[in-house]
Amino acid sequence: MSSTNDKSSINSSTNHYKHKKWMFVILGMIMFMCLGTVYSWSVFKTPIEQQYEIDATLSGLPYLAFLLSYTISMVMTGKIVDKINPKIMISIGGFLVGLGWILSGVAVSFTMIILSYGVIAGAGVGIAYGPPIKVISSWFEEKRGIALGLLLAGFGMSPLITAPITKILINKMDVNTTFIVVGTVFLIVIPLLGLYFEKPNKISDGKKNKVKDNKIKDETIFQVLKSRKFQGLWLCFVIGTSIGLMIIGISSQIGEELFKIDSNTTAFLLSIFAIFNAFGRPLFGWIADKYSPYIAAIISFILIFVVALLLYITDDYTIGLYMIALSIFWMNLGAWLSIAPTTIAMYFGEANYSRNYGVLFTAYGIGAVIGTPLAGFVRTEIGSYQYIFLPIMILAIIGMLVALLTLKPNKE
Repeated sequence: MSSTNDKSSINSSTNHYKHKKWMFVILGMIMFMCLGTVYSWSVFKTPIEQQYEIDATLSGLPYLAFLLSYTISMVMTGKIVDKINPKIMISIGGFLVGLGWILSGVAVSFTMIILSYGVIAGAGVGIAYGPPIKVISSWFEEKRGIALGLLLAGFGMSPLITAPITKILINKMDVNTTFIVVGTVFLIVIPLLGLYFEKPNKISDGKKNKVKDNKIKDETIFQVLKSRKFQGLWLCFVIGTSIGLMIIGISSQIGEELFKIDSNTTAFLLSIFAIFNAFGRPLFGWIADKYSPYIAAIISFILIFVVALLLYITDDYTIGLYMIALSIFWMNLGAWLSIAPTTIAMYFGEANYSRNYGVLFTAYGIGAVIGTPLAGFVRTEIGSYQYIFLPIMILAIIGMLVALLTLKPNKE
């Protein structure tokens, strides 16, 4: 009788464990939808340009400042995420995100928008971004890639929900009031969601990771930086985010210039592309789990190369081609934002995970700095966005070679 009760208790505890860790994923997705509102910046661009009488180039500065601040804060807080209660980190990050948006609503100059939305809110997202990834990575040993991919899908899917909402608010009120309303919501919701997150007392799915590279998990950051796998992953991450952020920034312009699609239609299609951006995260997380991060990286770069080649040589600019090609590009940005954290956990273990991923995330900032200006440079110097696909093909080939030389799992 006692044995039966013990088995029942164990089963009940196991089911509670499974339900609890998947609840982290669901709440994390909601939180990341809030944090990912930066991808809806295009909704604010035109009202900001009109209010402060600036051009399209300047109106992109808050977005660029956000990406850089987000990256820098990720790196700076990476080491302490492993040591501080995730509730505290998420609360601090959520406070800064809300504060940045609210200050943007009371801004009296465009410079203040750059500082409040770009620097303050960007730093808040960087601080709040790491703890949910760390917590979920700790709870999942099996299906880690899928779990992280679903979490990160919230960030990628954010424009699908937040862009229409913010657009409605701007139309009914004004851009300043919208900043204040959205900021107030974030100030409350993000810390509240963060209260649920906690690290497991014992990491156990009952199985070990398939990748056997975790013997380097206790190395110092300098030893990690010397690792060929880390160096290769960093370069691949730079390439993947450079291409993805570049395409996201000019998706509407590609549709209007090359495919002769009206602006209202391209604006609608951006929501479809956001779904693929979100879908790419669990999909490539699953590929990394099932096969290896190396296979996931090669598949991503092959897809990028094929689509870029097709767009570079085609004369048949149909809306169907536009939808398929841009969906694949957006999906691959999501792919790399899943491959990167999954690979860090698989190859370098849970010890110092947040520190290692924080350093790796510098690649995202480099990608933003490379990708965004490159598209504008090619358009200005050559006169057509069609020629942007040539450097994309070159980058994809380099990415495949780097992955081939550095990301293969060690043989047993």
